[in-house]
Amino acid sequence: MAQNVRVIKKYPNRRLYDTEISSYITLEEVRQLVLDGEIFEVRDAKTNEDLTRSVLLQIIAEHEQQGSPMFSVPLLTQIIRFYGDALQGLMGPYLERSMQVFLEQQQQFRKQLTSMVGQTPWALFNELTARNMELWQNLQRSMVDGTAARGSGKPGPGPAPTGAGASATTARSPHKAAR
Repeated sequence: MAQNVRVIKKYPNRRLYDTEISSYITLEEVRQLVLDGEIFEVRDAKTNEDLTRSVLLQIIAEHEQQGSPMFSVPLLTQIIRFYGDALQGLMGPYLERSMQVFLEQQQQFRKQLTSMVGQTPWALFNELTARNMELWQNLQRSMVDGTAARGSGKPGPGPAPTGAGASATTARSPHKAAR
């Protein structure tokens, strides 16, 4: 059963109009839609151009200015350097897969913490860290092998292995899992 995409219209005065609830909403309310796992897109009210990415980037930029930023200056510098680079097309999928692995590990960590019996938190944390390092190494090896194969004209390997114990299902919002 396909879920309807919620449409938010952005007007020239920069106001956002949620067509589902027939009301103007704020960027913070759009952020809440993301946290709630809502499927939506932001469209220009005049041209119908998809503005979803730019609105999401705006939300990230605002949150980066508050409190403790998630992205360091060196990380942002490296991301900017990838624009126009030959590997630019690989960076997005790599970051997406990295985030998916991180969310899977976070979910697994939460499950193990709630069912922890007879194990110290540090032993559990060390075990998860070792598994996480193995997953990262496999992911990086897969990306390097795929890049080398593309350069040689040979087909690269399939998707990066998920590793032992990692969930094959798509990770949901970490905020829903915490509830």
